[in-house]
Amino acid sequence: MLLPRRRRPTRLPFLLRCCAAVLLLLLPPPPATAAQGHRHHPAGDGGVISQAEYEGLQAIRHDLSDPYGFLRSWNGSGLTACSGEWLGVKCVLGSVVAITLPWRGLSGTLSQRGLGQLTRLRRLSLHDNAISGPIPASLGFLPDLRGLYLFNNRFSGGVPASIGGCVALQAFDASSNRLTGPIPPAVANSTKLIRLNLSRNALSSEIPDALVTASASLLYLDLSYNNLSGPIPDAFAGVDTKSPSNLPKRDSITGTYQLLFLSLAHNSLDGPVPESLAKLTNLQRLDLSANHLDGAIPATLDNLTATLQSFNVSYNNLSGAVPPSLANKFGEPAFTGNILLCGYSASTPCPASPSPAPSSPAEQEEPHGGRRKFSTKELVLIIAGIVVGVLILLLLCCLLLCFLTRKRSSSSASTTAAARSGGKQAAAAKDAAAGRGEKPSSGAAETESGGDVGGKLVHFDGPLAFTADDLLCATAEIMGKSTYGTVYKATLEDGSLVAVKRLREKITKGHKDFEAEAAVLGRIRHPNLLALRAYYLGPKGEKLLVFDYMPKGSLSSFLHARAPNTPVDWATRMTIAQGTARGLAYLHDDMSIVHGNLTASNVLLDEQCNPKISDFGLSRLMTTAANSNVLAAAGALGYRAPELSKLKKANAKTDVYSLGVIILELLTGKSPAESTNGMDLPQWVASIVKEEWTSEVFDLELMRDAAAGPVGDELMDTLKLALHCVDPAPSVRPEAREVLKQLEQIRPGSDGGAGPSEEGGGAHVPAASAGDDE
Repeated sequence: MLLPRRRRPTRLPFLLRCCAAVLLLLLPPPPATAAQGHRHHPAGDGGVISQAEYEGLQAIRHDLSDPYGFLRSWNGSGLTACSGEWLGVKCVLGSVVAITLPWRGLSGTLSQRGLGQLTRLRRLSLHDNAISGPIPASLGFLPDLRGLYLFNNRFSGGVPASIGGCVALQAFDASSNRLTGPIPPAVANSTKLIRLNLSRNALSSEIPDALVTASASLLYLDLSYNNLSGPIPDAFAGVDTKSPSNLPKRDSITGTYQLLFLSLAHNSLDGPVPESLAKLTNLQRLDLSANHLDGAIPATLDNLTATLQSFNVSYNNLSGAVPPSLANKFGEPAFTGNILLCGYSASTPCPASPSPAPSSPAEQEEPHGGRRKFSTKELVLIIAGIVVGVLILLLLCCLLLCFLTRKRSSSSASTTAAARSGGKQAAAAKDAAAGRGEKPSSGAAETESGGDVGGKLVHFDGPLAFTADDLLCATAEIMGKSTYGTVYKATLEDGSLVAVKRLREKITKGHKDFEAEAAVLGRIRHPNLLALRAYYLGPKGEKLLVFDYMPKGSLSSFLHARAPNTPVDWATRMTIAQGTARGLAYLHDDMSIVHGNLTASNVLLDEQCNPKISDFGLSRLMTTAANSNVLAAAGALGYRAPELSKLKKANAKTDVYSLGVIILELLTGKSPAESTNGMDLPQWVASIVKEEWTSEVFDLELMRDAAAGPVGDELMDTLKLALHCVDPAPSVRPEAREVLKQLEQIRPGSDGGAGPSEEGGGAHVPAASAGDDE
């Protein structure tokens, strides 16, 4: 029985008992207490799981040994399983979608029956424990599984072929276990597989062809430190060298997929280096060292030096000349251990092709096959040279030995201090990584590595918690494109939704300036501004901005692309107008930021139709040329102030003009991009008012509201204010805070989402006066 062993702490070593005591002190309170102290749990959705899922979780708990009591919260009838009280369990709509229990000291086995009952599971993260036994074949019953992280455990047996049933699998990491047997070809069944790491096991047999041909989405493949044999399939990315064709690529948040990392080191692979590797034009790291590969290094690999950052084919049986650019970039360590290989260093020159030379008369007189005899003087000089060379070599060795001895003694103290400091940093890094997927908000930016494909991910405070791998493995759906780039709706592994803006290449500032400006934008929080939650800098130079996902989309689509018979009343429109003005006033007065591209497409709506201005401050991340293109695009859409055709630089008054156009759009229901009789929207409205046909201006839906109360006066006052905002003379236009003040006087009580937000409270808009932001 496993239970009695958990009740005998006296047999544990003294140090382990001390660690266990400290861990137990740091444990969260029991579920009842936690429920009293926290009414909301970020991981819970309040649903009730099915009886099958409850039994599955209990079976998993039963088969795992939990010496530190982390799974004590998995109790009760299952009514609280989705409340957030069950450690490591996350639900969506009453179904278990994620189990995240890394670094918990768990042992025992992973229940096959229990896992198979969690049919909606999307993420299973049990890495860095001591779980043993086979990987359950019931994984095949989890069609929604996207992330499987079992590395650094003691799993044994083979990789189950049933994993082919996980057709949505994006990341599978079972490295550093005790797995044996062949790699099943069914691992490649998922066309979404991005990361596969089976390194540091005892897997045998050949590499399946399907693994390098069927999965065109792979970014990361690591099969190193196994017992694999046979040739490397010459069909990477589905390319047959006999019948060349275009590489299959799949669009994603970070661009087109193609293998970036490939390591097959420390196996028993033989045969030639595949020619199809040259087709992996995005490859950054290639390690084929410590195998039995033979033949020449394909000359076509020379073409990869522009992207390759690491290359290693050492300790094989390769022969022939090394391609020059590979030799120049990676040097001797990348090729050493290949006796028949040449041309990679000064000490391994390739033999020159022989060329006939005219013979001298002395050589003609020498008997055929005879040898030249040295004189006594020549012999003495040769011996003296050898002796002098040996003495110089000994002297150099003595000097080098003295130098190394002094360096070792002088650096011992600094090495000790660095080790202590490094230990503390490593411990802190491990603690942070232990909470991966459950990262707490710290109120400041948190930097993570860019996952397996490199890069850098920087988080700002907020409820979102994800890693770089989560972001890169997200299911992406294009929402729209703009001058700045492409916007995706991204579904993370745990079902969370985020909006990701992939900025166009070559229009952003350099990394240093970009990060400095992004750090400023990441700290801006206001109920009517769309918060920047994180940014990612990719290894290929790609730049991603991560925001909250707004379910109702943009104001433009809300007004002009809605279904028939879905009217938008005046109260909702005024809420949007006031919230937009409030957000703009905060940008101008509190942050001294000019938006420069305020349009209805950049005003997003949450579930309650509260507006949030997006794309603010993006001009700070862009080059001057890119910002000029944005202004031109805004003009084509009808939101650009007339003076920008000469100024070429936005300011607070041009922002107010754009705000006025948005208010006119709310009043008329017309899109500013559609001209009427050759006039833009402000000109058309002004002409109608001048002819005293003012009632013709308003949307018919609003006229119905006007007939039932004081709405008519509110419409007229709002129209006058909007026309004031779009006055051709910039000096006549009001400040954003004045627009907000008048809107609140016209219709008090429509806060536009200015109440307490998830950031901890509302925002204050100062009443003090401010000048133009030039």
